[in-house]
Parts: sequence; C-alpha cells; structure tokens
Amino acid sequence: MYILPAIDLYNGCAVRLSKGDYNQMKIYSDNPPVFAEEFQKSGAEYLHVVDLEGAKDGTTANYETVKAIINKTDMKVEIGGGIRSDEVIKKYIDAGAARVILGTAAVKDREFLKRSVDKYGEKIAVGVDIRDGFVAIKGWLEVTGLECFDFCKELQDMGVKTAICTDISKDGMLGGTNTELYKKLNERFDINIIASGGVSSIADVKKLSEMNMYGAILGKALYEGAVDLKEAVLTAKGADR
Repeated sequence: MYILPAIDLYNGCAVRLSKGDYNQMKIYSDNPPVFAEEFQKSGAEYLHVVDLEGAKDGTTANYETVKAIINKTDMKVEIGGGIRSDEVIKKYIDAGAARVILGTAAVKDREFLKRSVDKYGEKIAVGVDIRDGFVAIKGWLEVTGLECFDFCKELQDMGVKTAICTDISKDGMLGGTNTELYKKLNERFDINIIASGGVSSIADVKKLSEMNMYGAILGKALYEGAVDLKEAVLTAKGADR
C-alpha cells in the first residue's frame, strides 16, 4: 500500500480544514515545496495535493505552487481541486503531474469524464467525497443524491483506474478512519481505492494495508505529529517497525 501525504493549498500556503469547513482552517507552512521535500525524505513516493480555492470556485489559483512542488521533488504528484476543463487537465499534466483528480466535474459531467479517461487513461483519477453514503461536490459544500457505490460502479465501467474516497465526517478530526466503508469499496470494485479522511494512527495504516488497499492519504495526523511518516510508509509496505 502507498502512503500519500497530503498538502492542501490555500493562498499559496499548506493548510488543513476540519470536516471541509473553510472557516476552520489552520496554516502549517508558507513554503509548500520545502514542506513536500520533507515528505520525500521520509520515504513517500506519492504526494496528494488539493487546491482548495480551485475546489471552491474552479480556478487554478495555486498552479504555480503546485508546479514548484512537482519541480522540487521526485514524488509522483496527484492534484485535485476545481479541475473542470480539458485545458486545466493538460496544464497540470504538462507541468508533470502524475495524476489529475476530477471531483465535481466527474459527477456533473459524465461526458467530460469519459472523454478525459479516454484521452489520458490512468492519469485521470476521480475524487469520491462521501457524506453519509452520498457523494458530495463543490468542495464538500453540496451533497448530491448519488450513492457512492453506484458512482464507483459507473467509474469502473468507464475505465477509471483510481478513486480517492474520502469520508468527510472523519476528515481532519483525528478520530480514526472508516475502515468498514473502505473494505466494502475495495471488495466490490476493481479499481485502485485510496482511503482518505481520518487516517490518524499507525493502527489505521496497518488495518488498511492488511485490507490490501491501494493507498491511504495522511493529512492532519502528520501535521499534528500523531503519525510518523517514515513509520507509516514502512508499515504500509508490511515492513517490521
């Protein structure tokens, strides 16, 4: 299993939200590329980056910061947040992103999603943000009537290779992750499921790794010192502590 440390960007800074609430924001670094470099030194191979301003309004406000992060490290960087056009997908892929994550656009415009998957293949991932079993969009501000399992089935049928599944209720709360949800998703679908939201201990990492998840995102737990990234990477690989 891969461990993907997360960097959420707002106004060029690395920040974290609680439960996706923009009013509950904490700034952790005003130099995200250097921040990312530290993650690489701890053994991370992938980096999960979200442009929070993009998620909210569809802009690429933090593009230069994302590009700087990609250039500063050798990690495979996946980027999401407000990516709703072919031009923006191309912009990030040309900048060196390993994967571009479609969220709101994937839910609202299936034709765009299919066209993107056909064109870019495994470089397209989909963010499945889940609140009480239903898919949320627009930076988690709007909950749809679409059940997460139905949506994942659509993604699989469409040829999507990777889905980042976030239990919003757990995100940023350091209260443990929803292993039951991820177990069901992993067993039902033949796509790479990345667990996100509430992964807050080595025990969580071990559980997810034993379930043969493709990946797990670590955010606030890293920032607050609840989890050591190097230990998490080794645990995810099944190595002895």
